Amino acid sequence: MNPIADRINRMAESETLAMSRMSRELTAQGHHVINLSIGEPDFNTPDFIKEAAKQALDQNYTRYTPVPGYPELRQAICRKFRRDNGLEFTPEQIVVSTGAKHSIANLMMSLVNEGDEVLVPVPYWVSYKEIIKLAGGIPVYVPTDIRSDFKVTPEQLRAAITPKTKVLIYSSPCNPSGSVYSREELRGIADVIAQFPSIYIIADEIYEHINFVGKHESIGQFAHIRDRVITVNGVSKGFAMTGWRLGFIGAPLAIAKACDKLQGQITSGTCSISQRAAIAAMDADPEKTPEMDVMKEAFRKRRDALVVMLKEIPGFKTNIPDGAFYLFPDVSEWFGKRYGDHLISNAGDLSMFLLNEAYVALVPGDAFGSPECLRFSYATSMEELTEAVRRIKEALQKLT
Repeated sequence: MNPIADRINRMAESETLAMSRMSRELTAQGHHVINLSIGEPDFNTPDFIKEAAKQALDQNYTRYTPVPGYPELRQAICRKFRRDNGLEFTPEQIVVSTGAKHSIANLMMSLVNEGDEVLVPVPYWVSYKEIIKLAGGIPVYVPTDIRSDFKVTPEQLRAAITPKTKVLIYSSPCNPSGSVYSREELRGIADVIAQFPSIYIIADEIYEHINFVGKHESIGQFAHIRDRVITVNGVSKGFAMTGWRLGFIGAPLAIAKACDKLQGQITSGTCSISQRAAIAAMDADPEKTPEMDVMKEAFRKRRDALVVMLKEIPGFKTNIPDGAFYLFPDVSEWFGKRYGDHLISNAGDLSMFLLNEAYVALVPGDAFGSPECLRFSYATSMEELTEAVRRIKEALQKLT
């Protein structure tokens, strides 16, 4: 008899974490695996943030924290939203959690009833669909592809809305495509959702500071939709603080209180030292913080180089992403090829072929709702990227 609850048996393993696990297994066997599957900056946390953490230890910030976060941190997040995004929140509207993923889970559990529909533009971040289903919701996928720069149109959203629609969730800059919605594109989306007073928007802005086209735009800036937008962010990507595990939301007060209530029963407040460090991060004006410029410029150079390298591979079609640190090429021209008795039927097959033959770890687009694509993370050195592409070219020559 299987003692595991049905909700867990129904849940898929995170494909990105699964690929990282397989990479570690091959590495343990003595292979040099180039892991381009994980979304983690390869930079160290800036020194001024680490110094804030050290001071917090010296000042004995080692006890339980308030469930929604220290008041000083929530105030700093309000300042950040005002400075960077033109969004006005009070500290009571901020809830700090153990990462943006935790924030999204809190929101889905707080907003979605059994059978409610959640609009999910494709491609989507891998965990959205499982979090929605865990909350009893039904993901409704709105397709895009490389021809539209992987961006959904207002007309597509309008066509997907039904009386059961409760939430729209999207990310910009997007994981996995790197696409960035402009102010005009977000206004179009806001105008559609404004016509349906029962629908809320969850705007996942965790890659906000890795933006190559100028100012980041938040959908919460539009007054006619502002009271139905929840903005999710955190410190993991823009500040290279993945291991610190801290995310946050700015939300309408009733939703913030619901997330606070839920979190109080599940995890309570997040790590005290991470919170004190995050105050320093929130108060760092990105326009005046050289560490952030260095990271962003490195990612831009890697993007440009990887785009050129991938265009040299026959059958790899890629857009030029405006943010994050991913490329998401369409590789469907390789489907139907064979290596011995093995048929490459989809991106999953191709990713496993490249892992086992080239020792390059990539995530198949199936994980993000786009089975014709592969996700490359360029959060690694230029040398590793160059070697990875060389290996991929060599391995693909084995397919007939």
